[in-house]
Amino acid sequence: MIKFLDLHKINERYRIEIDERIKAVLDSGWYLLGEQDKTFETNFAAYCGVKHCIGCANGLDALNLIIKGYGYSTGDEIIVPANTYIASILAITQNGCTPVLVEPDINTYNINPDLIEAKITNKTKAIMVVHLYGQAVQMEKIRQIAEKYNLKIIEDSAQAHGAMYHGKRTGNLGDASGFSFYPGKNLGCLGDGGCVTTNDDELAFRIRAIANYGSDYKYHHIFKGVNSRLDEIQAAVLDVKLKYLEEDNQKRRKIAKFYRENIKNPEIILPQPYDEDAHVWHIFAVRTKDRNKLQKYLEEHDIQTNIHYPVPPHKQECYKEWNHLTFPITEQIHKEVLSLPMSPVLDDAEVEKVVEVINK
Repeated sequence: MIKFLDLHKINERYRIEIDERIKAVLDSGWYLLGEQDKTFETNFAAYCGVKHCIGCANGLDALNLIIKGYGYSTGDEIIVPANTYIASILAITQNGCTPVLVEPDINTYNINPDLIEAKITNKTKAIMVVHLYGQAVQMEKIRQIAEKYNLKIIEDSAQAHGAMYHGKRTGNLGDASGFSFYPGKNLGCLGDGGCVTTNDDELAFRIRAIANYGSDYKYHHIFKGVNSRLDEIQAAVLDVKLKYLEEDNQKRRKIAKFYRENIKNPEIILPQPYDEDAHVWHIFAVRTKDRNKLQKYLEEHDIQTNIHYPVPPHKQECYKEWNHLTFPITEQIHKEVLSLPMSPVLDDAEVEKVVEVINK
């Protein structure tokens, strides 16, 4: 069986280093907001090219904390792509804000910059961009729009650790960025984890306090905060794996290049990156009119796949009030998309088999 994602194999490569760092945490007797957390935050901030990294419990919390940090609430609108994982939307609605959905570009699957300006009202506070599947959003026009209307840019970088746009990494392309370190991410821990990156000193201070019960120092609470912290063990694991992230992303690029050059089935629409060297290929998503048939066929040949994502947010039961809305491009993508095996531990023979089976 060719696994869609073999997490055991991915993490086993770093077993000795991870064991050593976990032992150091156990020996220290300090399990939250300690040295491992500080070390990882410093190193990840440097990797992204930003001043601040604030660890938190997960990627959804990271986006939530940014919105809370800016003080957005009921009546405020945040523009967000219709084609995204539901966490992007949840972060907005959980703060009482209104998501304003915008269609993606059918070629990149990311938000279409040409459709944003028409959605701006006097209630709009921010544009949330989602770097879907590992490809950075083309930010130039979005930045111009944000400056024109005095809007913040919030990045959802949950799938794009290390992705680049014009020489800058995600996490440093907007005003603040939320990352997820869910185990399956390009940089994943051994449980849940996340962080916020930003160059904004005041926002970083607010988010760090809000994430720790609203406290700027012990038993002193300046905000109505939450409890969302990256624990020492997960920070230690992430700091080990961060050293190998560029190497792993390069392996993903090599696999993606092989897929793109060798899959020749006319029924398959391949992803077309605008910059192959800047994409980090968290997901290699193809499209086909008969997605379920393709998935079943690959499964019969011992090839695991996944669907990212079968149902768009505006058609989910939890957002019944939007079920009548129609976003044709988003809905087409969600009906047709299928994710092929993609990870830095796939070997050449496995990748070749995926191509061979698809071409047959």
